[in-house]
Amino acid sequence: MQREYHFSAFLLILILFSSVVASAQSTNASIYEQTSEMGTLIVGYQKDVDAINDFYYPYAAGGYYSYPMTTFKSPEQRKRLQDINNDYLQKLKSAPFETFSIYGKVDYILLKKEIESSVWLLNKETAEYNELARYFTFADSIYELEKLRRRGTYKEGAVLALQMSETAKQLDTLSLNFKKGRKLKPDQLKMAAEVTLSLKQRLKGFYQFYMDYEPGFTWWAPKPYERLDLALSNYAKLFADKSDTGLVKLDKPEIKGTPIGREELIRQLNAELIPYTPEQLIQLAEKEFKYCDEELLKASAAMGYGKDWKKAQEKIKNSYVPLGKQAELIVKLQNDALTFIKDNDLINIPALAEETWGMVMMSAERQLVNPFFTGGREISISYPTNSMEEDDKLMSMRGNNPYFSRGTVQHELLPGHHYQYFINNRYKSYREPFTTPFSVEGWPLYWELLLYDKGFAKTPEEKMGMLFWRMHRCARILFSLNFHLGKWTPQQCVDFLVDRVGHERANAEGEVRRSFKGDYSPLYQVAYLTGGLQLFALKKELVDGGKMSFKAFHDAVIKENLIPVEMIRATLTNQPLTRDFMTTWHFYDQLK
Repeated sequence: MQREYHFSAFLLILILFSSVVASAQSTNASIYEQTSEMGTLIVGYQKDVDAINDFYYPYAAGGYYSYPMTTFKSPEQRKRLQDINNDYLQKLKSAPFETFSIYGKVDYILLKKEIESSVWLLNKETAEYNELARYFTFADSIYELEKLRRRGTYKEGAVLALQMSETAKQLDTLSLNFKKGRKLKPDQLKMAAEVTLSLKQRLKGFYQFYMDYEPGFTWWAPKPYERLDLALSNYAKLFADKSDTGLVKLDKPEIKGTPIGREELIRQLNAELIPYTPEQLIQLAEKEFKYCDEELLKASAAMGYGKDWKKAQEKIKNSYVPLGKQAELIVKLQNDALTFIKDNDLINIPALAEETWGMVMMSAERQLVNPFFTGGREISISYPTNSMEEDDKLMSMRGNNPYFSRGTVQHELLPGHHYQYFINNRYKSYREPFTTPFSVEGWPLYWELLLYDKGFAKTPEEKMGMLFWRMHRCARILFSLNFHLGKWTPQQCVDFLVDRVGHERANAEGEVRRSFKGDYSPLYQVAYLTGGLQLFALKKELVDGGKMSFKAFHDAVIKENLIPVEMIRATLTNQPLTRDFMTTWHFYDQLK
């Protein structure tokens, strides 16, 4: 009896110990779903950079600009940011990298890459500003006024008024000299306009701080300020007016854009951990386009149009729903996709994520640059408004027909952008500064590839609709890289989308306008298909290779947040990493 008691007690202790260990392991795993050994340092860097930018950006009455009209940095601001960068690079050197978990090592590499990129960009901006210094000999005077404002330093109003008057005179002289024909490159003109706008805002912040509060300033300053403010406005117009020359204009608003060149493309590809040159990515797009062509001809033949896929596509375009019915179509297409995904046991989507996606209608103005749906927390539906021209209404309806839309609703909602938004706010949100379009757009594009591969498109019409978008992604790589390599004009890009993909012309113009207007990285359009192929290659390695189920794979990928796919792969495979990691993963084995 005594022996049985001891054995029972030992068994109870063993069970309790096992529970504690399991609990500790579970807690440890849950910790690394949220952060890593590097989490505190990463957040510290983010907050230090934010503090510098908040302090040195232009100031508006009532507080700092939450979203500054200009992001151009003053020389003082750039120096302080470089100080922060150097400080954190030293902290990285002393960090015990070799003892970190795979999560900590990935975060270390991501932070190091981010800081090194910041150092390069700040140095580049400094060099570019120095090249324009002769046009801004007056700038230090305004920066000095801004320094007074930061700590409320008192100075005689008459002295400050005189300083502003003298600065305005310098501007008048510089304006006359510039009008005599000094030439700047398009990117220099753009930067000069941004510098001038920044100085105008800094001057305004200084003026608003003292005006009506300091009697001497209020007496002396208004007229000199008005003169200097107007001089800055006119100076900015000189650069803006000059920068408009040589733009490619279409019937709609002009398509602006400046090619960045091969060297800068390669630098940005390396920063994004993409191991291929622009020429290799063009080859990748051409190979994928060839596959689309083959599939397209099969679908066209099945529809009874033989090799004339454009006639088959024309039939699909004319299947658009009546005005007012597009929102109902979106709901149906989302439900179709979710039913297919659940039937194939591909991913677990929380009920709240299914419940809380929203929809809005896109304005006519927005459709000039976004002719198709966009998504995130909600889907923004592109469809005609009553203010559009009749031809544009028809092109919007034809370009957003049910078969084309079938391939994109899940891209924008579930399990695409809406699901990203839902999960990424809950897991490793501190990685937001490391976000790359190769994951932002790669994840929903991967689902387009996977669903087509799994047979989501059952009829030839549905296949042709999904293939339209796949060709579109190929075309994005081709036209954006050829433009930035200086080989294609915007007009050639538009014609390519119309002739090779089957776009409505107005939609093609909107697509090219969106790509080059400057709101997106030059690699953004490359990132869709390239990022999707990265994830598809990772799926082949881990799911097709029998190492993970679809659900486990998708859950693991999405919870690493929107970091470079190669770093997600490193985490999932527990890849050995070094402090000075360089991209090594050639994910597309069809390239030589």
